[in-house]
Amino acid sequence: MASPYLEVVDQAAMDRRVRELGQAISSDYAGLTPVVVGVLKGCIPFLADLVRSVEIDHEIDFLLLTRFGEQGRVAVAMDTAIPLRGRHVILVQGIVDTGLTLSALRRNLEVREVASLKSVALLDKVPRRIVDVPVEYRGFEIGDEFLLGYGLDWAGKYRNLPGLWAVMDMGRLSDLDATFPATVFGGAGG
Repeated sequence: MASPYLEVVDQAAMDRRVRELGQAISSDYAGLTPVVVGVLKGCIPFLADLVRSVEIDHEIDFLLLTRFGEQGRVAVAMDTAIPLRGRHVILVQGIVDTGLTLSALRRNLEVREVASLKSVALLDKVPRRIVDVPVEYRGFEIGDEFLLGYGLDWAGKYRNLPGLWAVMDMGRLSDLDATFPATVFGGAGG
């Protein structure tokens, strides 16, 4: 029986790409002190590694979003503590999918009269894009696969997995509880 999951980006490749993104941001924002705004919760591992790779002064803050209604409307559940007016803002997401969330976030931040606004996403799921939205810093462009690890979850689980794992058989997703973490962590369990 084929495995229901497959590692698509290992930790070493992830580390390399995040360092490259940090270097690009450091170069582009040289002489400035941007505010790096993470969109909770999926960005946490990525954001932690990214800001350690950014070699210029910067501040870190967070936004938490909620979705409601059948249309999946986005609302800000927790706003930034740092005033953003006149600041250079780098919005960090774990994944950009349809572009609807990022589009709403960009509108929300632009009305605050930020000096500049750029987006960084670990993953860009271009085939699912509904709204054309800029992603100035992109870790990896991916297809339509369902991914776990490095901040991405299923029912709140697996955000802590190193690397990125594609779920090959969605019907067996609930079976992962017994086997998946042990395999990923070399038998240590999750």
